[in-house]
Amino acid sequence: MQKATNKYRRQIAIGVAVGALPLIIFIALAISARANGAPAMSGNSIAWQDPKAATSAPEVLVYAADLPKSALSEFSFWDDPASPGGKMIGTPNTGDELDPPPENDPHVTFKVKVQSGVAYRCWIHMKVGAPKGKSQANMFWVQFSDAVDKANKQVLKPGTESYLTAQGPAQLGWAWVKCNLAESNGSESLIYFRRSGEITVRLQAGMEGVGFDQFLLSPARFLENAPTEAVVTKQR
Repeated sequence: MQKATNKYRRQIAIGVAVGALPLIIFIALAISARANGAPAMSGNSIAWQDPKAATSAPEVLVYAADLPKSALSEFSFWDDPASPGGKMIGTPNTGDELDPPPENDPHVTFKVKVQSGVAYRCWIHMKVGAPKGKSQANMFWVQFSDAVDKANKQVLKPGTESYLTAQGPAQLGWAWVKCNLAESNGSESLIYFRRSGEITVRLQAGMEGVGFDQFLLSPARFLENAPTEAVVTKQR
């Protein structure tokens, strides 16, 4: 009877160990994914990091002067002594109306490196031009490859109808302008990325005559408030 009991106990122990194996494997994979910069999964959602805790992620800052001419479509480099490198990017104003994505109107595309699981705020240092005809010369539409929402659903993809809007002031001149979802609050306009690495940014003119000299994705320093300086210094 004692031998039978011991045998029964061994069978239970083996069954428990085998049953726990998938859980152990899942935990190990989750730890590995976190170590490689991937966001943790919770059901069909991503357990995103607290935006204000993302101080380790660098600011993503692009000067227009550093972009190649090949990045521009129906935009041009203009001289501007107030801009970094003395250059900005703009498009002429004929007074015509422009259509939002996926319409392929004047745009600028470039690549930047981002970090997954971190909330970013998008800012454009915009040059509001002189109004003419149907154009107030103060709008950009912004899209990103590999951007997702908190449910891990792809959003803001170039070539789709999903985009952020940077609507500048009416007065002429320079201003830091926030990129927002239409009719949304601030938190809904935060940007997340599926994985760490290189992504493509697409800035499309929302109105003719608009220009810019700096593009910024901020995970911490400018997450809530716009830069106060006209030129943001790149981090080393």
